[in-house]
Amino acid sequence: MNNRRNFLKTGSLMTGSLLFAELDSFATPVVKLPSSALIIMATNWGFKGNLVEFCAAAKKDGYDGIEVWVPGSVAEMETLSEAVSNAGLQLGLLAGGYDANPSLHKKQFSDAIKRAISLKPLYINCHSGKDYFSVEDNAAMLAMTIDQSVASGVPIYHETHRGRMLFAAHVTKGFIDRFKELKLTLDISHWCNVHESLLGDQPINVEAALARTHHIHARIGHAEGPQVNDPRAPEWKNEVKAHFDWWDKVVARKKADGQPLTILTEFGPPHYLQTIPYTGQPVADQWAINKYMMETLRKRYS
Repeated sequence: MNNRRNFLKTGSLMTGSLLFAELDSFATPVVKLPSSALIIMATNWGFKGNLVEFCAAAKKDGYDGIEVWVPGSVAEMETLSEAVSNAGLQLGLLAGGYDANPSLHKKQFSDAIKRAISLKPLYINCHSGKDYFSVEDNAAMLAMTIDQSVASGVPIYHETHRGRMLFAAHVTKGFIDRFKELKLTLDISHWCNVHESLLGDQPINVEAALARTHHIHARIGHAEGPQVNDPRAPEWKNEVKAHFDWWDKVVARKKADGQPLTILTEFGPPHYLQTIPYTGQPVADQWAINKYMMETLRKRYS
């Protein structure tokens, strides 16, 4: 066992320069937003410390804000607001429902959004509906959130996420055509997995989604999974290029429209992040990958 760990440690040191050089090639400026218009958020998914420690780590490493799930109680909401304010960070919130019954799910979803709105976040990102709900049940939830966004003035985005209503490119296109107010969080890594491709055979569906994107989850997916093990590794250069090509188009549109863009670096922990069999040892450092993605995004876009 010790020999295996020593081999992994030695191998990672030997290949470190190659890993960093590959992702560095995407740090070349392409479309420049004003620095204040590119807002990069940190995820607490996989973070081992408490909320105050997470906010401190995000601030220290250069993030502009954090994106977390909306708390379920008033006390937790107050704690979150205080931690974010004290750290000088901006706040994005996640909201969604979880019940298998569409009516109960819609009520949970609506209540979560109301709690999120009360915290006056920069935006609300939704895990919307379910992939097995009917089109009409999911459409009713979209209509509800659009009404809540208009009434509150808080932007509400719907994430392209497996297991949710926008789980596939062609399905999302149907909702885009139906709701002109629909705004997306683009996590296109999920679609790479769902469609087992880099989506080259669905240009119309992908372009429609890019035109409605207002927030990005910057994770790199591939044909057999929603997350490559390390985007700095040269074997993933085609996947990394495809994602940056998609993001470039969103950034260019935002610049043309004079609008800011929020991006969350969202490489996840095990088991999103692969592990070594029998040891459970992650094959890479999740926090370091997300920080490296944040730095690369800043160099490319601001």
